Amino acid sequence: MTTITDLLGTSFAIVYPGQGSQVVGMGDDLLATSEAARDLYAAADRIVGGSQPLSQIMHEGPDDVLADTWNAQPALLTHSIAAWQATETLLVPAGLRPSMTAGHSLGEFTALVTADVLDFATALTLVRERGRLMKEAGEKRPGGMAAILGLDDDVLEEVCVEASAEGIINLANANCPGQTVISGEVVALEKAMELAKAAGAKRAARLNVSIASHSPLMAEVSAELNRLLDDIDLRTPQIPVVANTTGRPLTTVDEVRDELRHHVELPVQWTTSVRTMIDAGVQVFVELGAGAVLAGLIKRIDRGVKTVSLADLRAAASE
Repeated sequence: MTTITDLLGTSFAIVYPGQGSQVVGMGDDLLATSEAARDLYAAADRIVGGSQPLSQIMHEGPDDVLADTWNAQPALLTHSIAAWQATETLLVPAGLRPSMTAGHSLGEFTALVTADVLDFATALTLVRERGRLMKEAGEKRPGGMAAILGLDDDVLEEVCVEASAEGIINLANANCPGQTVISGEVVALEKAMELAKAAGAKRAARLNVSIASHSPLMAEVSAELNRLLDDIDLRTPQIPVVANTTGRPLTTVDEVRDELRHHVELPVQWTTSVRTMIDAGVQVFVELGAGAVLAGLIKRIDRGVKTVSLADLRAAASE
């Protein structure tokens, strides 16, 4: 088990999951042990508003209400930041500081809070609106996403080109070698899944979403979010944030703003992002937030690195 002491003398990164990782009850353990987490959740309830408190939805569900894009995005941000606060209480006394941070899709906003580019309230307001706009876009132009396993990206790219005769379809998330998510209009998506299987994919599984994230169907969402971003003061990252769209470290306000301009419509280059961090010397990835999806992806990208969670660190600290 990796301990805080084990992190001394190593380069480590903090990473955050995106939408789809939410689960009813996430954060209950933090609320039971941390006054800071309780204060953060209370602040989230005030900022988000609505007839039902966000914290109640996170605690009680039901699953379909929490999974609604409108709720899932602010809920995941809140939970992940609560986990980061708890992790800081372990790192700071030991004089430890992450070398880099990154998040998958929505998780990138959490990474920006970690790097002090955005404060929590601003990020929460932004992702709440991001969720609302994405939900509306899905209602106007229904789409979907599917995970394709066991097919090289160059072959899958050709599949999408052929399937595009039926509508918009593209590679959306390059998650790890052999696992890529495609996104687009429903008819084109179904055609691409059929073609992928014929081309030798081990599996083509439709994701339980009704929106086509990281595709041109999100162009209107980008335009609306850009208008919001124009009124937000961003701060210089205190640690590099590795960008979803390019896999390169963001170290200036201009770089962050350029990244966010088309973040919701451009593909997530997660494999490239992880390799960038490893090439920069990162040896340990600390995944904070719901689930352990990213740990699995990171291990498939490079089995030589370590992946740990907040639970691992807290358990080790209590021994």
